[in-house]
Amino acid sequence: METTAAAPYHSNQKLVIHLIRHAHGLHNLESERHRDPLKRIQYADPELSPLGWQQVREQRKDLSASGLLERIELVVTSPLTRTLQTSVGIFGSPLKDENTVGNGYQNGIKTPIFNHPPIIASELCRERLSKGRSRGSISQCRSRFPQIDFSLIEREDDILWEADERESNESVAAKGIKFIKWLLARKEKEIAVVSHGVFLQQTLIALKNEFDSSIEKEFLTPLVYLFGNCEIRSLKFFRESVVRLGQDYKKN
Repeated sequence: METTAAAPYHSNQKLVIHLIRHAHGLHNLESERHRDPLKRIQYADPELSPLGWQQVREQRKDLSASGLLERIELVVTSPLTRTLQTSVGIFGSPLKDENTVGNGYQNGIKTPIFNHPPIIASELCRERLSKGRSRGSISQCRSRFPQIDFSLIEREDDILWEADERESNESVAAKGIKFIKWLLARKEKEIAVVSHGVFLQQTLIALKNEFDSSIEKEFLTPLVYLFGNCEIRSLKFFRESVVRLGQDYKKN
């Protein structure tokens, strides 16, 4: 089990969390090409598609222009390849060589000298668990993404995916609430989370149930729970309340 200890949360502290779904992946492309599941190529841990890398470049540019890129104090990412690539592609900086390809980058995404902001991986915000879907070993992840901190993940190999049945929505939602409470216990005031569609959807539904009286009515509509690839939504927490902050930064 990964470590989640952090400094106590102070009730007078505000926390803004920017929820980001990973950019378009090869598995998304396969689903679009073949509506019949039997004809699709199955990916255990898919990477970003060319469209996904384009979305990453555009999102990085937009967040830099808006000033948000500089305000983020911490990025927390799922340890799956598509979220690691999205995290480093958007938030890894500064960049030293526009022609360098490697270390988890493709299609013109550049290699960082160091991280700003820090990027850490957590099992608590990964996608719904199901058989046949897994992450790489932590040694492989560290080798490919040296700019990401994997110290919160204690197990070298992924054993979470071996369950015979797909993880339930209730389990994903419980994991999401645990994750949000862990974020609230941290000292940072503005955090980006790079995760997956189902996890983000179920976490928002769980937050609606937990903070129903303090969420704007617009936030409760079913369509709001659906995230596009590389889409960002922002939440503000204060004294156990949560409200929606304006419009989405970008929809794809």
